[in-house]
Order: sequence, then C-alpha cells, then structure tokens
Amino acid sequence: MYLLYKRSKMHDSKQEAAISKKRLKAIIGGSIGNLVEWYDWYAYAAFTIYFSSSFFPDDNHTVQLLKTAAIFAVGFFMRPLGGYVFGLLGDRVGRKKSMMFSVLLMSFGSLLIAFAPTYHQVGVWASMILLLARLLQGLSVGGEYGVSATYLSEMATPTRRGFYSSFQYVTLIGGQLLALGIQLLMQKVLLSDAEIKDWGWRIPFLIGAILALIALYLRRHLQETKAFETQEQQFQHAKASLAVLLMYPRELLTVVGLTLGGTLAFYTYSTYMQKFLVNTVELSNEDATLITFLALFIFACLQPVFGLLSDIVGRKPLLLGFGILGTLCTYPLLSTLQNTQDKWQAFGLILFSLMIVSGYTSINAVVKAELFPARIRALGVGLPYALTVALFGGSAEYLALWLKDIGHENYFYGYITGCIAISLFVYLFMQDTKHTSILDKEPNG
Repeated sequence: MYLLYKRSKMHDSKQEAAISKKRLKAIIGGSIGNLVEWYDWYAYAAFTIYFSSSFFPDDNHTVQLLKTAAIFAVGFFMRPLGGYVFGLLGDRVGRKKSMMFSVLLMSFGSLLIAFAPTYHQVGVWASMILLLARLLQGLSVGGEYGVSATYLSEMATPTRRGFYSSFQYVTLIGGQLLALGIQLLMQKVLLSDAEIKDWGWRIPFLIGAILALIALYLRRHLQETKAFETQEQQFQHAKASLAVLLMYPRELLTVVGLTLGGTLAFYTYSTYMQKFLVNTVELSNEDATLITFLALFIFACLQPVFGLLSDIVGRKPLLLGFGILGTLCTYPLLSTLQNTQDKWQAFGLILFSLMIVSGYTSINAVVKAELFPARIRALGVGLPYALTVALFGGSAEYLALWLKDIGHENYFYGYITGCIAISLFVYLFMQDTKHTSILDKEPNG
C-alpha cells in the first residue's frame, strides 16, 4: 500500500510539473510575441524625434513632431478594426492562430518603415508610405491585445490569474524598454546624433522585423487553451460575431469605462513623456531617454507585484486606488514636472505617476477577460478596448502637442484628470471580477 501511495504521489508530482511547464511555456511564448509587437509599435514613438524631419521638413520642431504624432494617432484608429478582425479569428479559429497572424503583420509594417524613402527622395509619397506602415501596425496591435489577454487569462491557474495576466503589460512595457535600450546604445556608443537622424533611425525597425519572425516561431509551438477547445465543440453552429457580442452591452460599456482613464494616463507617461521632457522640460534627448528607460523598467517590475496583490485582495481595490490617486494627483504632478530643473526630480515624479497607473495596467487585461464567456472573449476584450484606446490613448500625444503649440499645455493636464475621474465612477459601481469571474466556470489551462 505504501509503495502504491508513493507511486501515486510521484505520478501527481510529475503531472503538476508538466502542467507548470506548459503554463510557463504559454507565458513565455505569448509574452515574447507581445513584447515584439509592442517593441515595433514603440520604436516609432521613441525615434520620432530623429526621423520626423525626414518625412516632414519644417523649421518648427514642434510642428514636425505634431505631424508624425498625427500619423501615430491614425495608426491607433486601425486598432478597432484589428480588435474586430483578430478577435473574431481568436474566437473562431483559435487564440494561437490569431496571435501568429498578428505578429506576422507587424513584421511587414516594420520592414516598410525600415526601407521607406524620405521626403527629399520621393516627396509626399514618403509620408504616404509611413502612413501605410502605421496603419498595418495599428491593425496588428489592435488584434494583439484582446487575443493575448484572453490566452494568458485562460492559461492561468484560478488563484494566480492577476499575476499571470500582468505579464501582458510587463512585455508591453518591455517592448518600449527594448526600443529605448537600442536608442540609448545608439546614442551613447554606436552613432552620433547626426548619423541617427540621417540613417540610423532605420535600424530599430529592421531589428523589429527580425524579432517578429522569432516570435512567430515561438507561437507556432504554443498549445491552444482548453476553454477555446471546449467552446468550439459546444458552439459549432453559433460562432462568434458582432451580433453575439452585442448580447453583452453592460460588459462592453464596462470595458470602455474602465479603460478610458487608464489608457490616457498610460500613454501620457510612456509614449508621450519622452517628448514632453525634451520639448517642454527642455532636457537633452539623451537625458530624456535615460529617465524614461529607468522609470519604465521599474514600472515593468511592479506589474507582477500588483497582479499578485490583486489575487489576494481583489481587482477592485487596485482600480479604486488608481482612480482616486489619478484624479487627485495628475494635475499637480504634471505641473510640477513642467517646471522642474533637475533631471532626477523629473525621474521621481514620473516614477510616482507610473506607480499610480500600475493599479490599472497590472490587472486591466484579466478584469476584461473575466467579464466574457469563452465563445466571445477575444472579441469582447479586444474590440471595445481598441475603440477606447484609439479615441483617447492614440490622440493623447497629438492633443498634448497641439495644446502646447497654441499656448495652453495645462489644459491637457485637466483633460487627463477628467477622464480618470470618469473611470473612477465606473470602478465604484462595478463588481469585483475576482469574485464573479466567468473563467471559474470554464476548463482551465
């Protein structure tokens, strides 16, 4: 009997080890692809200060940045279409296949930018090619979020969903860190400022295309989730569609409301902040890059900590913390940052702001995934999120630069505060999805 018990224990241990290995592989495979997607997306934002004059010759640097920011914003408006197309694919043919298609499309968009001719070579066609590349990348990133959030949430153990899904933002931020790290390496070691401005800005986009092919290989070897495989068998004659999604109006509005303030704050302190430090605080390009890199690195490390905390205390306390602190602190933080003379004070202010935003970023993916059933989850998470990000996250940089250009930069601080306050209202009245998660009723892994 003892030997049978011992063998049974060893068998159970081997099974648990195999399951843990599978989940670890899922996190790495899904997250690495996500990192590459967001690296390609952020490389544009990080290197705008160098290549804007290649596509938009103008004596006013703010106007150059404004025009490249407009193309950045237009790329965001492809994200709802990406959320719809890839969300539908994720719910119909599988999370794995949808993630493979999205990373392949991102690779193509990066190659277009890497080899795009300049304004002096082909005139206005240069900006048209840049626009096409951003539209393709917007389509890809719009599809990536919903499907990868769904995949990570479905692969996670029930007691660690917040922790597992937080790695989506670890890799999202990691993509930006990689872009900034390459920029720092080029600035400090490899090239002069003039060389980066002349031709060096193409290098990160070429690197992104290569990394995307590596991510594609990794995603080919991922397992599909049990939740998708089970619902596929149950709903063969009632596939995911927009009509099915509209059967969940409360969940759709919840996704929009909880995303609104969080996405605006995140894009302000991540993609726009580097330009803010150069264009408003008047730090050098090198100092702005270093400060942004260090703050975002710590921010990335905080995501699993906040995610794990949500597994213990629930999702709602973290969202409320972000909503309250974001509403009270955003205006004074940005006003102080605008007038600071010390780069390390600027670093401290940005880091504190990002710590506040962590209450949203670390858990927003799992909160949305916990609202929808498996048959419509990828589309339900991806489409309303992409719509909200397109309207508020994608326009953040353009609006901030435009308000600066007309002499009312502080209006942008009030705008962010108001949007976070709207999200706070949603957080106050929504249920804590940790305790009402639909994922608890589905197969795990």
